[in-house]
Amino acid sequence: MDKRVLILMGSDSDLDLMSGALKCLKEFEVDYQVAVCSVHRSPEKALGLAASARDEGFGVIIGGAGGAAHLAGALAAKTTLPVIGVPIENGALHGVDALYSTVQMPPGVPVATVAVNGSHNAAILAIQMLALSDDRLAEAMTSYKDRLVQQVEAKDARAQERLESEGLS
Repeated sequence: MDKRVLILMGSDSDLDLMSGALKCLKEFEVDYQVAVCSVHRSPEKALGLAASARDEGFGVIIGGAGGAAHLAGALAAKTTLPVIGVPIENGALHGVDALYSTVQMPPGVPVATVAVNGSHNAAILAIQMLALSDDRLAEAMTSYKDRLVQQVEAKDARAQERLESEGLS
């Protein structure tokens, strides 16, 4: 299986939060590569990975970082691939600084941005992007969405039972 999603994070301390994306990609059988690189402390590595990602067979880049969170934006500047930013909570501002740094990109350099600590949704979005040209992934995503509906329906049924049993319906 070719590597299809490049996942970069600003620090090894981000790995726990980014593992949601890794687990999701593994569940959908989407290959990925992970690297720790700081756009501030190791810019050549970070920007080089982004610049070569298309030639290396990647279809989407996910960049997770906290604080000033310039990683995803810098990656987007060096590639024509879609970049998904995951703002990571760290410090006194609880990830709001990372969110603003990730979402506020200048015209021409978009970064799709998910919620603070939202690496699972970053993986889902990456899979949806890849599914545009991959029937297997499109079918797997349809099944996933169907399971979400079933989960909500089951929760509704339990809630209705509880309401009835407590005389609140």
